[in-house]
Amino acid sequence: MVGSAFTLMFVGFAAAYSFAAFFSAYEAEFGAARGDIALVFSVAAFLWFLLGAPGGMAADRFGARRVAAVGVACLVIALWLASRAESLHALYITYSVGIGLGVGLVYVPSVGAVQPWFGANRALATGVAVAGIGAGNIAGPLLAAWWLGLFGWRGAYVALALFVLVLGGTAAFFLRAFPSENRSAVPGLTLGEALRTTPFWLLYASLVLSCVGLFVPIVHLAPYAQDAGYSEAQGVALVSLVGVGSLLGRFGVGGIADRFGRLPSLAGFYAGLGLMLLVWWSTTHWWLLALFAVVFGVCYGGYVALGPTIAMDLYGARSLSGIIGCLYTGAGLGTLVGPWLAGVAFDATGSYSLPILAAAALSFLAAACVIPLVRQKARLVHSGH
Repeated sequence: MVGSAFTLMFVGFAAAYSFAAFFSAYEAEFGAARGDIALVFSVAAFLWFLLGAPGGMAADRFGARRVAAVGVACLVIALWLASRAESLHALYITYSVGIGLGVGLVYVPSVGAVQPWFGANRALATGVAVAGIGAGNIAGPLLAAWWLGLFGWRGAYVALALFVLVLGGTAAFFLRAFPSENRSAVPGLTLGEALRTTPFWLLYASLVLSCVGLFVPIVHLAPYAQDAGYSEAQGVALVSLVGVGSLLGRFGVGGIADRFGRLPSLAGFYAGLGLMLLVWWSTTHWWLLALFAVVFGVCYGGYVALGPTIAMDLYGARSLSGIIGCLYTGAGLGTLVGPWLAGVAFDATGSYSLPILAAAALSFLAAACVIPLVRQKARLVHSGH
């Protein structure tokens, strides 16, 4: 189960995070502004977070395997259609919508399906499963850059489509739900009950705030490095280093959470994002940018791994995929505006300073949203209060 979820998230996010390698190709092919190019990714990420809610509810009802298989099909079709796009607007329709649909139908059902299979080791299992996102963050830009050199950007998308079809289709086949004769007998709250609790909305606010800045480096770190005089390959490598850190964070989150508690660890990861964004703002030295990328990735990977586990702690397994999906719509709102506004700010001022500082401030506010939960240590698995 963990291996299937890992692979599904690996191929989904490899397809999504490969965007960094195509940024310069879009500038050259379409002569577009950076804000307009960044919007291609922002819309995709917004949709995959937005569709997590219906995707999760569909998985609760029809099974994670079926929903994930549909998601893989959407990814393959999106990549193939993107290879034939003749304008940036065509990419909004093909890449943005298709990748958003595909990742949305793969991500939440996969991570939700893992939770009921584990008890004491749930944080570790979740960390390993969602490490597929970090692995995709590493492999996606590097594979895309390699295939770009071999086949051009259109051929690279065809290669990615075949890659996702083979690995993703196989992983979806092996995904299966935890056996239960009566879904209503599974302990925990319904989605409606969870929506009436204060912790849900504090977590939701923290996701909105943190995700404004979370994907800004994924989209803009490579062009930032090129503006500082580094090669395109060095810029793409920095984005992949975020993935390296993300892997470390996801694998290490179990021990951190066991030692300090899951909610305090979540607040710490949010604050770490803010601190690292300040490091990015302060430097153009490649090795400091590399350090930023790795540590930022650790914080990113750690908090993404903790989210589903905290939701399971608070609300139980009964409607878990739907609850996780609804929480992730908050991440979608932040992601929709963050990379796009960062590109708009650069186009207007010729600098990334303002969006980086704003992203740092919002990350610290996200940490502040979790502090009341740390104090209360709410126990909501069997209660609507």
